[in-house]
Amino acid sequence: MHKLIHFRLCPLSRSIRLALAELDIDVELTEERPWEWREEFLAMNPAGELPVLQLGDGQTLCGVYAISEYLGDGIEGDAEEAPIFSLFPGDRAARAEVRRLVDWFNGKMQREATHELLLEKVYARLLPGADPSPAADVLRAIRTNLRYHLAYVNHLAHQRRWLAGEELSFADLAAAAHLSTVDYLGEVPWEEFPVAKVWYQRVKSRRAFRSLLADRMPGAAPSAHYADLDF
Repeated sequence: MHKLIHFRLCPLSRSIRLALAELDIDVELTEERPWEWREEFLAMNPAGELPVLQLGDGQTLCGVYAISEYLGDGIEGDAEEAPIFSLFPGDRAARAEVRRLVDWFNGKMQREATHELLLEKVYARLLPGADPSPAADVLRAIRTNLRYHLAYVNHLAHQRRWLAGEELSFADLAAAAHLSTVDYLGEVPWEEFPVAKVWYQRVKSRRAFRSLLADRMPGAAPSAHYADLDF
């Protein structure tokens, strides 16, 4: 069986978990705390970043881009027929748009909002010697950035059936992974972005999302509506 090394609130890991579930590929989940910089993990991925997918044949794929592209091409031996779901659907232009949006969420939103929020509200409590109290000025900046990204999701969801076009794609999974992390921490002002909320409800209601909604962090309960499909 394949093994996914992840952290349960890491949005990059979550996007791959969603992709694997949509493709109906079973994996064993192994949690890693990337800030610990364990020698064994660094030997596997010198970048020290999650996720890492260890294939059943012994190959190791490191990072969300490498894994998603590999999954987009299909894993040999996992299905006799072509998968119903395509991570990068459509023609060359459509696939380019999916990749542009994936880079937006896994790059820009990760840098400007999600990762910083995790640092302030999760990692700081787990790092030895770190101040566990979030900095008020940093949280204000993060919340401003979050509204910018939510406004973009709202715009895309208003213009298109799915974020990148007419078909569900890895762009939707990447965006939903980030928002699910933020929503766990109770930081999504859904009432301000109703179109984005409807889109997220559609993604959140998919079978692939069930394992994410079951996630819990010790000492950090999710927001009251986190697992509610009709919030």
